[in-house]
Amino acid sequence: MTTTETTPLRAVALVCSLSPSPAASSSQLLAEQTLAAFSDHGVTGKTIRISDHDVKPGVKTDMGQGDAWPEIRDTILGCDILVLSTPIWLGHPSSIAQRVLERLDAELGESDDEGRMLTYGKVAAVCVVGNEDGAHKVSADLFQGLNDVGFSLAPNAVTYWVGEAMQGTDYQDLDKTPEKTAATTATLAANTAHLARRLKSAPYPPSS
Repeated sequence: MTTTETTPLRAVALVCSLSPSPAASSSQLLAEQTLAAFSDHGVTGKTIRISDHDVKPGVKTDMGQGDAWPEIRDTILGCDILVLSTPIWLGHPSSIAQRVLERLDAELGESDDEGRMLTYGKVAAVCVVGNEDGAHKVSADLFQGLNDVGFSLAPNAVTYWVGEAMQGTDYQDLDKTPEKTAATTATLAANTAHLARRLKSAPYPPSS
């Protein structure tokens, strides 16, 4: 498959806020800003707030009646780029982000006709928001999990904002997006879209 810098790409951002819609969410806001930055690189997509759906606990692709994950999984597999957006709670990704990783663990047992995981060739990125330091630790946790289940990561594949320690300001309450966060989001989008296009034109080799 031949690709160019204008080859359309698809992205989905899984928002791992603990609060369901329509509650305001800083994780939702940063995910939406990231998708907007992707649009400058020919990437379209949507957000899915996981707390709006009945994603069952477990490590299978389908946990049975009422499980919303199979439909979400189909969306992920139909996209080129996966974004995980999470708040920081007690220095860790949200429990919902952890659940997403646990459900993605099932991809270790799925492969194509050449032995490659179905997530090979897909690129992941991370958004992190919180009121304490910890964005590097949280992104490291998510990077490791995403890489384990077959996603590739471009350089600088995380954008984040953390407020002053022991203060109550949320990202969504800021008067404007800080320049450094906006610039980091733009870099994430450019590098992630670039890698996704390269992998579409040059897939990983068959797995033995």
